[in-house]
Amino acid sequence: MLEQRIQQQFFDSADLKYAAAEILAKPIADAVNAVVGCITAGGKVLACGNGGSASDAQHFAAEFVGRFERERPGLAAIALTTDTSILTAVGNDYDFNSIFSKQVQALGSPGDVLLAITTSGNSANVLAAVDAAKAKDMTVIALTGRGGGKMRERLGETDVHICVPHERTARIQEVHILALHCLCDAVDLQLLGEQENT
Repeated sequence: MLEQRIQQQFFDSADLKYAAAEILAKPIADAVNAVVGCITAGGKVLACGNGGSASDAQHFAAEFVGRFERERPGLAAIALTTDTSILTAVGNDYDFNSIFSKQVQALGSPGDVLLAITTSGNSANVLAAVDAAKAKDMTVIALTGRGGGKMRERLGETDVHICVPHERTARIQEVHILALHCLCDAVDLQLLGEQENT
């Protein structure tokens, strides 16, 4: 019984990824173009999210600053989830909903990209970061699920919405990780060209 339940998790995840491949290919490609345009113009990507999405933001920044699968110079990315002094100071002096937006206001520049990750699309502090990014003339790439929630209303024509067609948080997060890996792979492809077979 337990093994069947575990197998079903794998099957459910695989089924969603198969279904999402066609739906999400274009928005992920749009996200790649936005990030490449930002990076080649000397900009940076700021990433934020809560809980598992915070981990995804940090994972993404690590792949950019370090490397994904190919050697290349580091790319400018900052996870806004990692500086405990900033997070606790802003949370204490203002409120928890400001922990990302204050950093966007301080660190963001016109032409930068905000990678905003929220499985529900309703995380108040991520939505506040999106508002701050819009005020800075930044492009927003939103990773959501569950129809996009309030995030859908916040995005403009030049923003990108990668909305996983599912209701369950774990499944949405699994596709978010795959989408971020696709983004990293395709950015490297755009910047470095096809990898030669050795």
